[in-house]
Amino acid sequence: MLVVGAGFAGSVVAQQFASAGRDVLVIDKREHIAGNAYDEQDAYGVLIHRYGPHLFHTNAKTVFDYLSRFTEWRQYEHRVRTWVEGQWLPMPINQDTINRLYNLNLDEAGVAEYLERVREERSPILTSEDVVLNSVGRDLCDKFFRNYTRKQWGLDLSELSAGVAARIPVRTNRDDRYFSDTYQAMPLAGYTAMFRNILDHPRIRVELGTDYVELRKRVQPKLTVYTGQIDEYFDFRFGRLPYRSLRFEHEHIPNVERLQPVCTLNYPNDHDYTRITEFKHCTGQQHTGTSVVREYPTNEGDPYYPVPRAENQALYKQYEAAATEERDTIFVGRLAQYRYYNMDQAVAAALKVAQERLENAAV
Repeated sequence: MLVVGAGFAGSVVAQQFASAGRDVLVIDKREHIAGNAYDEQDAYGVLIHRYGPHLFHTNAKTVFDYLSRFTEWRQYEHRVRTWVEGQWLPMPINQDTINRLYNLNLDEAGVAEYLERVREERSPILTSEDVVLNSVGRDLCDKFFRNYTRKQWGLDLSELSAGVAARIPVRTNRDDRYFSDTYQAMPLAGYTAMFRNILDHPRIRVELGTDYVELRKRVQPKLTVYTGQIDEYFDFRFGRLPYRSLRFEHEHIPNVERLQPVCTLNYPNDHDYTRITEFKHCTGQQHTGTSVVREYPTNEGDPYYPVPRAENQALYKQYEAAATEERDTIFVGRLAQYRYYNMDQAVAAALKVAQERLENAAV
């Protein structure tokens, strides 16, 4: 069988089929495994994420237990600060965010009452603007969400599906963790090392720098697992699906142990970049210098994010219908299913499709 893409979805499916006795060829057009989670030492010896920070978190014990077969973990809870009106404030919005921004002294109940007073009830909730206004009202929406969203997606909150903003919680207590999942950790030796272990099987062969568009003219596998852009697979038959990309600006700062107070600093209202991440916070690496990355959202470049809008979902449904006719191809992953998956969700989807196919003894 052929697996197109050596990221989370492709690697997990490959491992599952190989463990069931199938011979698997994994290809990737990039020159490395691990997809967008790829990490490496930069020229200064600092472990960085080439494609921006990847912070693992999940509530799914099955996913965490599965990945634990291939890595040890470093416990890590991600924290973010956002630059708003001349000060660094906790993000997601919590009790401290509101008290410091408005010079208040509210307890948890007081914050809940404040949010209830300023929120704008929206019904039905259809867009990300509806989600944010319904939760925190207009002033917090404009200070923390609206401009960041414009930079990140090139769209206003009102133009994005509700699920985008719904990913970010709002808290009335002082919990300043970005995620609240049960399992929050980083692969101890890095993501690339974990992927290397996932793909380390005698029945798996990996070929990098290999383009599926060219390969499929020459090979006819019994089964293909495709994790790339679904519209590209069908030669853009119904038109191109919109994706958002990123440009990364990496920088090393010598003789500085820590540059930032937390791993990631967000800039919703300043600069062309959205955030700066300092990797040593999440990796725990000891080094005399430090390395950071700035992220500049763009429409050009490799696809990173499906753009969650109703019209885009309608276009995807045409491709999804065409995919059901492809009896010998499985489509799984963020790009192939046009879903804004987190890493754990991509793993869960891959485990699910592999289990279903193997149970049906179709390959």
